[in-house]
Amino acid sequence: MFFPFYLDWTWLLLIPALIVTIWAQAKVSSAYKKYSQIPAQSGVTGREFAQSMLRQNGVDGVAVQPVAGDMTDHFDPRNNTVNLSEGVYAKHSIAAVSIAAHECGHVLQKYKKYGPMRVRNAIVPVVNFATRLAFPLILIGILFSARVPGLEILVSIGAWVYFAVVIFQLITLPVEFNASKRAMANISASGVLTVQEQTEAKRMLSAAAMTYVAAMLASFLSFLRLFLLSRRR
Repeated sequence: MFFPFYLDWTWLLLIPALIVTIWAQAKVSSAYKKYSQIPAQSGVTGREFAQSMLRQNGVDGVAVQPVAGDMTDHFDPRNNTVNLSEGVYAKHSIAAVSIAAHECGHVLQKYKKYGPMRVRNAIVPVVNFATRLAFPLILIGILFSARVPGLEILVSIGAWVYFAVVIFQLITLPVEFNASKRAMANISASGVLTVQEQTEAKRMLSAAAMTYVAAMLASFLSFLRLFLLSRRR
């Protein structure tokens, strides 16, 4: 049966990815909302623990600063800054300590030259270029292959260019899981959270990790769809 491109059956491959993505986002949002409202008994804020964790690991020259928004926390290796969102920087909740520790886990990865993180950072420019290039190639190949013989090869090229995104998401998984592992090790060693609070912190970080699993699945299924389109054409 013939399907126009916009009604092509391969769109069905994206449904599982959409479902998992929505579920993962809902899970992490729910966990953040819950644990951001539970104060850490130690009274330590996200900023204070981040600074303490860096100091205890002998890391100098990394600034801990606030950034606008919710769940916008990130470590920027270009300027060595740990950027903590409004609900983390000055708050002393379980979520605040957990997230701050996770971002500092990325700092430790950089300073301890953790392999997967170095690879991920190195391929970021390639992935950005691939993301901008893949879909124009595919679109040109689909729209003009009937008029220009041989142009359908662009669909295949575009699909394999997009595969760089899959590789990036695959490498991201161990980077994020390892950052959480480092976070929990430092939280446990510092005693900033009680044993019960540490259990809840693990749940918070596990929920956040699922968003990366969902991103990996979405990128793979998107590639699979593009690959099938290129083979059919």
